[in-house]
Amino acid sequence: MFRFAADILDEWLQGKNRKPAVLRGARQVGKTWLVRDLAKRHGLNLVELNLERFPNLADLFSENRPGETIRDIEAELGETIDPESSLLFLDEIQAAPELFSKLRWFREELPELPVIAAGSLLEFALQKYRYSMPVGRITYYYLEQMSFFEFVLASGNEPLYHKLSSYRLGEKISGTLHEKCLGLYHDYCLIGGMPEVIREWKENRNLKSCIKLQHDLLATYRDDFHKYGGETDGRLLARIFLSVSKQLGNKFVYTRVDPSLKTAPIKKAFNLLSQARVCSKVLHTSGNGLPLGAESNEKFFKALMLDIGLASVQFGLSSMNRPDFSNMVFSNKGGLAEQFVGQQLRSAQAPSADPLLFYWQRTGGRLGEIDYVIQQGNRIVPVEVKAGPAGTMKSLHQFMAEKSLNLAVRCNLNLPLVEDIRVKTTLGKPVKYRLVSIPIYLAEHILELISQQ
Repeated sequence: MFRFAADILDEWLQGKNRKPAVLRGARQVGKTWLVRDLAKRHGLNLVELNLERFPNLADLFSENRPGETIRDIEAELGETIDPESSLLFLDEIQAAPELFSKLRWFREELPELPVIAAGSLLEFALQKYRYSMPVGRITYYYLEQMSFFEFVLASGNEPLYHKLSSYRLGEKISGTLHEKCLGLYHDYCLIGGMPEVIREWKENRNLKSCIKLQHDLLATYRDDFHKYGGETDGRLLARIFLSVSKQLGNKFVYTRVDPSLKTAPIKKAFNLLSQARVCSKVLHTSGNGLPLGAESNEKFFKALMLDIGLASVQFGLSSMNRPDFSNMVFSNKGGLAEQFVGQQLRSAQAPSADPLLFYWQRTGGRLGEIDYVIQQGNRIVPVEVKAGPAGTMKSLHQFMAEKSLNLAVRCNLNLPLVEDIRVKTTLGKPVKYRLVSIPIYLAEHILELISQQ
């Protein structure tokens, strides 16, 4: 299954000033597969060391001399390694975090050998890490689960993918094609973007098997919490994981995780999960200017699950019949539509940068909230998610008036539409702006679409 991140790794491999790369991401999002695919496509000898399965291999890096390290690896594996035609892959590096400091020497003394490290839940290991990090001598890439467009490709709909990814505002999408895309959107909300689950769906179309894989993934994360959580209670981490699903679409409240506990340990554990990318924060923004994180209220944030399919299975939605599940998704109960859009916005930013998402919520006085606030060039653009075909936009009108903005986006179930809005806010203030309404399945393409305005 093709991953868009493969193109980024190609650029890294062929770069003149290549640094050792660290792939970061939650477990089972496809990091190992990407590296193996990279080596295969470029005809490189893959030297793969799994440090979680074979922790003793970390001893091969005891010296700060890459040449000597390579000779030790050759002796251990019984093979010859040519730096210019090989790729050294340190998988599950969180099991041996002391190796991070060794990466700098490959950059300085053996630059002809491409080196990639990958790990899950790195922050759990690095919180106890006492070695200096090789600042400026390594580069990071951030891998999310498979996006909706990648799911469309994996489903055997390559012509449809090209249609959607190249779509420009003003072009017509037929009603028949629109319904097909909504059907795929429904499937993605159920199956999600975890590669193993998508592969099962692609090959067998067996929903029960997909559900079993999703439950296995959730169990794996819970096991990881116990293994790498250290002093953090693994049971608390698991409860937070479940609470994120229950609080989708709303301001995240720590006390809803466990009313019997103090906020401090819940906050600490949540931050670990967020840093490790098992869940992610949607940060509050004032929306007054760039950067979006300026004047933020740290007490206000929403949370997203790693994957919408895992959220659905935790809700028990996978056991519903298709019409009932469709109604649940399309009515936005449980914030599934917001989860979908946020997931695609994160995928559109990764892997070159650590994805950040923002939303706006009035912190005093009258109620008001904007689901997402994004940056396009030097513009601030609010994004409203309406999973149903219609919905009021009082908060959006008020936000546009207060911030003096001229462009907004609405994601819903309708066909694309660009219109000029001229209304009065609930306080009687006139406001006018351009509203770009797009079907929710184009959320991954938002930045490209608004760049046309």
